[in-house]
Formats: sequence, C-alpha cells, structure tokens
Amino acid sequence: MRPQRLLAALLRWPAAWSRLAMLALAALLALALFAAMRPAMLTLEERLGALGWTLFADTAEEQRVILVTVDEASLAEVGPWPWPRETMARLVAAIDEAGAQLQLHDIVYEPRLGDTELLAALAASRGAVLAQLPVLQSDQQVQAGAITHPLAGLQCGASLPQTEYYLAADEAFSSIAKGHIAPVISRDGAVRETPAAVCVGGQGYPALALSAWLTATQTENWSATLVEGSGLLASDQYLRLVAWPDLEIPLDSDGNLRISYARDPSAFRAIPARDVLNGDFDRAWFDNVWVLVGSTAFSMGDVVPTPYAGVAPGVELQARILASLLDGAIPYTPVGAELLLALLSVAAAALLYGLAASRDRWYALGLPIAAVVLPVFMLGLHVQLLQAQDIWLGWLFPALYSPLAAGMLLLLEYGRVRAERGRVFGNLNSYLPSDIARDIAYSLPSSSINARRSEMTLLCADLRNFSAFGESRPPEESAAVLHYFFTRGTRIVEEFGGRVHEFRGDGLIAVWDGQEGSDANRALGAARKMQEIEIAEMLPEDSPQNLEPLALGIGIEQGGVLIGSVGPAHRRGHVLLGDTVTIVFRIQELTADLAQPILVGGNAAKKLPDEQLESQGHFLLDGLRNPHHLFALPSSGKKAADRGLKLVHGGRS
Repeated sequence: MRPQRLLAALLRWPAAWSRLAMLALAALLALALFAAMRPAMLTLEERLGALGWTLFADTAEEQRVILVTVDEASLAEVGPWPWPRETMARLVAAIDEAGAQLQLHDIVYEPRLGDTELLAALAASRGAVLAQLPVLQSDQQVQAGAITHPLAGLQCGASLPQTEYYLAADEAFSSIAKGHIAPVISRDGAVRETPAAVCVGGQGYPALALSAWLTATQTENWSATLVEGSGLLASDQYLRLVAWPDLEIPLDSDGNLRISYARDPSAFRAIPARDVLNGDFDRAWFDNVWVLVGSTAFSMGDVVPTPYAGVAPGVELQARILASLLDGAIPYTPVGAELLLALLSVAAAALLYGLAASRDRWYALGLPIAAVVLPVFMLGLHVQLLQAQDIWLGWLFPALYSPLAAGMLLLLEYGRVRAERGRVFGNLNSYLPSDIARDIAYSLPSSSINARRSEMTLLCADLRNFSAFGESRPPEESAAVLHYFFTRGTRIVEEFGGRVHEFRGDGLIAVWDGQEGSDANRALGAARKMQEIEIAEMLPEDSPQNLEPLALGIGIEQGGVLIGSVGPAHRRGHVLLGDTVTIVFRIQELTADLAQPILVGGNAAKKLPDEQLESQGHFLLDGLRNPHHLFALPSSGKKAADRGLKLVHGGRS
C-alpha cells in the first residue's frame, strides 16, 4: 500500500485509533531499522553511551596502580623488543627494591634463553603475576608454554568462552601466578569487555586482574563459582571468589566483564621502563602499590581505540580493570535492560500521543520539540545511570523510536488539518454560491484598490553608514547584519504592542494603530529599547579601517495614513501611504545631521508631555513645503546650527 493511501485510510479511522496505529507502525519501523543495521547501531550506542564516562571523567590520580611502560624512548635506549631476559630480570628487581607490593606483567614470556634469571627475580619479589593468552577470536592454532593457575570449582559451559589454544610462559614459571589477557574485540576494533575467565581444557583461567587480587591477598584458595542474577537491575550472572564471598563481579551472559572508562587516561601515572632500569625515578611512588608492566610503544602493536583516543595502549585497559575491581565499581548491563528500554519507549509513545491529541494545535510545536528532546533525554538517562550506579542500560532503541513516532504523528495531524480545511470549503460550498465560498475560504485578492484611512503612530528606524559597510564587505555579511537587526527590531516592536509594516533597504517602519498618548509612549519605548541593540557585535573582526561605525537613527511621528493593498490580482502589494509616512522618513534622515539617535515629530511630541523633550527647532524637510517642529530626548545631540542645517526658527539655546 502506498503511503498516501495508507494515510488516507488512517484519516478515515477515529482519531485515537489512527494515532495508536501510527505509533505501532513507528515501532515496527524502528525494529526493522535496528535489525537491518544492528552492528552499526550497537557501535553508535556504545560510542555515544560512553559519554557517561568521558563527560564526567575522574581525573584524580590513581595511586594504587602505577604503570611501568616499555615506550618508544625505552626501546631507543635499551634496544628493540623483545628485550633480553636479563634486562627484564633487572627491571623486576628494581621494581621490587622500590617497595612495590605486587607487580603484574602484561607481557606473555614465551620460552627463551635467560628464563632462569627472570624466574629467580620474580620468585624473589614480594609478589608477581604473569600474563598468559588464551587464543580467542582468531584461527591461530597454537599451544606454546604451560597455562597454569585455574580457578577451582568453576564449571565450564555456555556461560564462559572456551578455547584449546594459548600462549604462555615456560613450564618452569608454573610457581608464578598467572592471569589471562584475552580481550573481546568489537567490530570497530575497540575493547569494551574482557572475559572474567576463559576455559581451556575444561578448566577456567582467571583474568590478570583477578589473579592479581588473589595473589595480593595471599590466599591459597583459588576457587570460584558462577551464580545467576535476580531482579530487573541485577547482572546476568556474577562471579564469586570463594575466598572473598563479599566480592561479586557482574558478568554478562557470555561471561564477560565490562571495562570501566570512568577514569581519565591522565589519572594513571606511567613511568618509562628505562627510568626504572636507570634508577631515575622517585622510589616513594612504588611504596606498597601495584605495578603494572606493559608496552605503550606503537611499534609493538598493543594499541586499541578507547572513548578518549583513537589509539591507546593495551596496558591501560588492564589498569582500568584493576582500578574498577579495587573500587568495586564494575559497569554492567542489567537483566531487565530490554524490558526497561521497552517501557521507556512506551512512555515516549504516551507523551507523543498526548501531544498529538492536545488542543490549540500544540502538536505543531510539541511534536517536533519532542522529536529532538526525547532522544537527548534517553541518552541523558543512560549517562546518569552509568555515572551514578555503574549501570549500562543502553539508550538507542527508544531514542530511535521517539523521532520516528513523532514524525509519523506529525504527518498524520498535518494530513488531518488539510482534510479539515477541505471539509470547511465543502461545507461553505453547500450553503453559499461557489464564488463566494471560495472567496471566504481562501481570501483570494481582487484587482481593485483595497485600502482604508487610519490614524497611526509611525516609527522609522535606519542603520547609519550601512551603505559604506556593504560596499566593502561580501553580501553575505551584510545580510547577516541586517538579519540580526531586523530580528531584534521586530521583537522589540512587538514587545511594545506594535507591528513591523515593512523592511525597506537597511531600515524598517513600524506602526501602532492610533495616535493617542499611549501609542506615542509605546513607540518611544520601542525606540529607546532599539538603541540598546549591540549591532557592533555582529560585525566581523576584519572590518574595513577608517569606516564610521554603524549606528541607529529613529524617527517617530503621528498622523493619518492610507493602508491596504494595490496592484493586479496576480501581484498584489501591501502599502502604507500619506504625508505622515514621508515626514517620518525625513525625520529619521535628520537624526544623523542633528547627531541625535531619536527624533520626535511635533504631533507625537504633543502626546508626550512627561518626557521633557528638548526642542531642536523648526526644519523645512526635504521635499516638503511646511516647516516641522522636531524634538529630541533630554540632554542629547548637538545644535542644529552646528551642522549647517536649514533651521527655520526655534531650537535649544
């Protein structure tokens, strides 16, 4: 069915049913879009959802975990990677001598010459944990070294990732605790999750951070269990360490824990490995802390994108996992996330339905605003939950559904308005002759003069020196200045009860219906307010030199005018005619010559006795025969005689 026919069919339904049908169609369309572009949608949700961390990043220095990094400078001084085992043994010894409580090596030490010296240094340290790498998300079939230190009692099944392949240190290092560093790489290359444990040969091997926790607490009980979460806001499952029953690590249904990016990268102190080898560091930094050894050199390839940077060292991820474990602040997605997102979508639908059904055409403004505000609200709610409760709820589906539903409801309501207007003409045509009905319904103009005489208060405002400005600037800049002036001027005129009749060149003319004292007061109030417009703020910084600044000249007068429309039927024009119009334009032109921002004609001045206006004298205005008495605001301007004007008589002394 074509969209036009579908809309026509819905318009024949009762209003409530047609709105509900549109909301349902929007839900189906949102589901279809989400399913068709699921990978891209999830990536977008992850990237924008991370604003909950990046907008409120914790910049406080992490003092419990310090990085010792194999950076580019260290490679340049010590030599290319991999370094000799003797060098790594010296690094381990230097870290231990500085007082580190535990050192974690985000490095897989495959069997090599010199392992004996490295093993001796590790065994002599206060505590050490080495990395081992179960091979996930790769076709590489390798079994190198000896993978050790599983979690006893952990049942391997669908809730944990499994593999038969791994890279590990030589069997001689079996006495040194180990933990895996196998990340979960997303489609966009980012690492947002890591398995809490990986099953190899039917046994679950913990992540490096968990092994560090068990090693640092000096427990011999490396046992763990998986328990299911209960409740809408619970995680899918939790990993519990038997030795520490109070520690519950939230995991998703695949056994992954989400990496927290709550800390700014600058919060992690990094010391180059060469400085540690040379003893060029403050030993107090290492006193009773955990030291994480890893690479940050781009040439070593251990880099991943993060919410903070396009590339970041992998060792930073291990530091984040350690810090979030120590804080007990591990983000997770609750079991009821999909239900909660569905409820949010229903709430958005209810709000949109109320706007569409509102009176006084609120839908015309409310629905477009809601289409913008609701997605922002959904993202903001996600950000707030992540920041305050470490809950990764998600936000994209209700954020996608809201503007789709708002747009479809708006289309429905506009279609209903058009249908109602058609019915109005049909009803008129059933009671009146066709030509009269058409004239009433659509207000078609005729070719005759359609004008009336009226007594009005006029205000003419014009930008001084604008022609010189426009001569030296691109037309786009001139248009921007005029747009700013016209917008502000119109707002001020309407604020004082008038209306702008016309924009003419670089000025405007406004009218107030009537020529009483109240009308003159409103016009003068608008003139004063318009003088506060900071037009100079709109000018470019590279304005021409020696150009007089833009200023605003305003003339006010009262009198009779002819207002209406003239011209042929196919091209009508709305006009304002009469000598009062000419007078107010001439008064405005004199503001520059008299150096007065505001001039008031004699008729309007008579209605402003409380303003104590100062007479400027009688002037013979250009193109007119009779002199006109002009007034200015108190204590402003210069004498007319100073400017060589044709002063007939009068003026200030």
